[in-house]
Amino acid sequence: MHVQAPDGTDLYAELDGTGWAGTETTVAREATARAAEAAAARGEAADGTAREANARPVSLATVEPDGDTATARPAPGSTRGHTARVGEPVAGPRRSREPDDVGAEDQAPVRPRGLRGWLGRRRGGAAEPEPGPLGGVLAGVGTWLGAAPTPPLTVVFVHGYCLNQDSWHFQREAFRDGLRLVFFDQRSHGRSERSRSYLAGEPASIDQLGGDLGAVIDAVAPTGPLVLVGHSMGGMTVMALADQRPELFAERVAGVALLGTTAGNWRDVTFGLPGVGARMFHRVGPGVIKALGRQAGLVERGRRLSSELTAAVYHRFSFGTDDVDPARARFAQLLLESTPVDVVAEFFPAFPTHDKTAALAVLRDLPTLVLAGTGDLLTPPAHSEAIAAELPDAELEILPDTGHLLMLERPELVNARLARLLERAAAHCGAALPPSVHRLAEHT
Repeated sequence: MHVQAPDGTDLYAELDGTGWAGTETTVAREATARAAEAAAARGEAADGTAREANARPVSLATVEPDGDTATARPAPGSTRGHTARVGEPVAGPRRSREPDDVGAEDQAPVRPRGLRGWLGRRRGGAAEPEPGPLGGVLAGVGTWLGAAPTPPLTVVFVHGYCLNQDSWHFQREAFRDGLRLVFFDQRSHGRSERSRSYLAGEPASIDQLGGDLGAVIDAVAPTGPLVLVGHSMGGMTVMALADQRPELFAERVAGVALLGTTAGNWRDVTFGLPGVGARMFHRVGPGVIKALGRQAGLVERGRRLSSELTAAVYHRFSFGTDDVDPARARFAQLLLESTPVDVVAEFFPAFPTHDKTAALAVLRDLPTLVLAGTGDLLTPPAHSEAIAAELPDAELEILPDTGHLLMLERPELVNARLARLLERAAAHCGAALPPSVHRLAEHT
């Protein structure tokens, strides 16, 4: 399915997990309510005669993943899914994995927004209650009181620089049962469209990525509790969204995971080089990468011809040990090679200006996991420690002999830590969790 970013860039997204079943009506009803409010604000007719396309009812479907490391980007207006405006749930191609996946075309009437009720969640006054606030062991009690159980957690995975959503392969496999999973390719990466604003001459920025994440959430998961999982540039994206929309974190975000990322001071990264070499790289590196981006065709041919050398470089900056499954190493290389060098040049200048330390205050009351590897040369453990210093209640763990792509190198450990975060997030918002998550959390 496709989501429209604020500047019109087409973002490719996929939904997975069995937790979507039975929630399509709720999602569509909430989206219709948002569209009605927006139409009222614009002074349009109540019957929708002058309403934009994002007010029409649509349905959600669990989309089958492609199962490969595709690099083709859909052209604007592609028919490989529905292009959603901001605030509209996306109708993906009807390739549902669940036979009982019900559409939302016969959605319930729009319920007016109510006042805040138990646990700070909204409480409606119409006949059909809003999802939440009670779940888990209290779900039955909540039903007796006229409140539906809290819907399943929606876990949104945000990938890093020069990667795409396929980098979450092992997490996608591990957390399908009972949860709602959202994966998307960041602009210019993977199957998403090349950034329209960049092509128009505007520099890329992490703040823009934060706006993209907000657009994806508004489009495909406009209701229910959220857990945001960001790796590297994806973690920066989550911080940017926290800076832009703290109310979203206060009202809906139940947990955050920041993997191998930084809140700022990226100029301090040495890339494993001696001090002089690191300073030299930071001084001339952006210009060199920009120049390479202008000669993309030549550079891409060179990458293909020197695959053994590039494989060694990729391994050095991806993993913390030589003892890595060759299939995983090759998979990581394919992910990185699928990112054109001009895209590498597009985002590289954004990192030195990234500083979201102040935005971490938005996360202080939320269950948070901060995870890094001792062998990470791109976002060293000191950066994760600095994040944790701003979040005294966060769980900080530095995995030994682990590099930057920790979710590929140590998937069992990363999945266990994420499962523990989901347990804390579920307790925070009152959502139920499937037994499979609890079993994953027991892994040491």
